[in-house]
Amino acid sequence: MRIGYAAGGFDLFHVGHLNLLHQAKQRCDVLIAGVVSDEMLREVKGIEPVIPTAERAEIVADLRCVDQVHIETTPSKLDAWRATGFTHFFKGDDWRGTEKALLLEQQFGEVGVEIVYLPYTLHTSSTALRRALAAISAAAPASGAVQAPAFAP
Repeated sequence: MRIGYAAGGFDLFHVGHLNLLHQAKQRCDVLIAGVVSDEMLREVKGIEPVIPTAERAEIVADLRCVDQVHIETTPSKLDAWRATGFTHFFKGDDWRGTEKALLLEQQFGEVGVEIVYLPYTLHTSSTALRRALAAISAAAPASGAVQAPAFAP
């Protein structure tokens, strides 16, 4: 049985996240989605999540392609493997060849986990969404109120 694991922050859930999970599910019998906790997003990526961990986990768990959710509370993917027993680790191909990927390939190779790189969705990312939200916030009126569009009856 192929047990797949695809991890992410899944904050500001978008089509790139959906593509990763759908593609991962096509390559395994059971798909576990690793949802990186708020604390780990702050510590490892240095970002403040918009959607809290429990809500992100609920969103991901409700996807048909996801069989189980594991909330990551440590930065170690080996800890996630110990907790879930996955046989295949799925990651976007933008990650291939990075220092972190090479280290993980070595670590997972020692325990028999195969890393599978999937095509990265170039036209969208959480980083791009964060930039767009920051630009919208910067352009908002000083009062913080959002102006409704004018409506002509």
